[in-house]
Amino acid sequence: MTHMPINRRHFLAATGSAFAALAASGCSTRLASTPLGAAAGYGPLVADPAGFIDLPRGFSYRVISQLGDKMSDGFTVPDAADGMGCFDLGGGKIALVRNHELKPRQDGGGVAGPAYDTVARSLVPLPGGTTTLVLDAATLTVEKQYRSLAGTIRNCAGGVTPWGTWLSCEENVDRANGKINRDHGYVFEVPANGSGLVDPVPLKAMGRFNHEAACVDPATGIVYQTEDRKDGLLYRFIPNVPGQLVKGGKLQALVLREGIADTRNWDGMTVEPGSWNPVDWVDLEDVEAPNDDLRQRGAAAGAALFARGEGIHMGDGELYFACTSGGAANLGQVFRLVPGKAGAPDRLQLFFESRSKDEFNYGDNLTVAPFGDLVVCEDQYTDTVENHLRGITPQGVAYPLALLREQTEWAGACFSPDGKTLFVNAYSPAKTIAITGPWRT
Repeated sequence: MTHMPINRRHFLAATGSAFAALAASGCSTRLASTPLGAAAGYGPLVADPAGFIDLPRGFSYRVISQLGDKMSDGFTVPDAADGMGCFDLGGGKIALVRNHELKPRQDGGGVAGPAYDTVARSLVPLPGGTTTLVLDAATLTVEKQYRSLAGTIRNCAGGVTPWGTWLSCEENVDRANGKINRDHGYVFEVPANGSGLVDPVPLKAMGRFNHEAACVDPATGIVYQTEDRKDGLLYRFIPNVPGQLVKGGKLQALVLREGIADTRNWDGMTVEPGSWNPVDWVDLEDVEAPNDDLRQRGAAAGAALFARGEGIHMGDGELYFACTSGGAANLGQVFRLVPGKAGAPDRLQLFFESRSKDEFNYGDNLTVAPFGDLVVCEDQYTDTVENHLRGITPQGVAYPLALLREQTEWAGACFSPDGKTLFVNAYSPAKTIAITGPWRT
């Protein structure tokens, strides 16, 4: 596959070449069938002598960045490493843009400079935001890392765009209150090929709510967004100008045509696993929602409820998103949405619903792997607090891919442009990890 440098023109000139650019980044592929007779997964996990990450035989990991590391701009790597995207910069370089889900008063690694908001009446930026790592694509050596967004709150997840930016989402809806100076609950755009702190512009037309993650359909430029609330909605943002989100657009919420108002399956099997349902979308007004009531107004207009929408990822003509606490067992669901073509309606499928903790326990960030399976990050703080990376085959079979022995969650899974490396974060203490091995092709 040809690796293309990120460039807005790839998206604006032709949607087909835009998808090629996104696929080349290693962050978007179709769920293809597993080879005939191949067992799900990569075999049993082997105990790590260092007691950090158990992996299948033949796989290895290395930590490429961690909490407290001195960065190129003089600041240090902050904690709470969450969602992350991988980008091909061209010239043998790749970039990782990494969220930090930090609250006011937490340590921002000494960051100073352009910021969306500051602590109280001081000049100290709020600590949430992003850091960017630039790596040699062949050796995975980190050549530089720097703060790329500051002054935000709880940047949980986000999503890559076909034009080479990261959408960093605030999972927070605090308003200016004397302790902070501005309203929060927005999406911010961070270029992967920047060199320092971006001038932060909240994309207000995309809605003010408890954001989790976002993905872009390169065929249309539509942005799909999840909401991390037990009664959250699935949103889509139709931009006025595809590829230029700052120019505004229309925000809508998903409605199921069959009259299904609740997908969570908490009070009976409302949505059957494997079933397909046609979709409509309802327009939302007053999207900055000063009363934080966007989801309630959407539900009153017929929008379907989802249980803590989390990671979302665009494949080839279809997208997947996780609902952390959904399902009859409250262990998690994964939905698949296929946008309609030639006037056909969009369709939603309950792709996977966990029945036991051995299958899947609170899925959060997810990605579509180059070899065709989903890779899902577990985020649960029960039992032994040992979280897995889970693979899910196109046939809906879950399997363990890695086990994190530290008492924290996985986050930010994404693949390198050549598909040889899975980058992923251990949330706290923050570590960014590169996992390599005999991936299927």
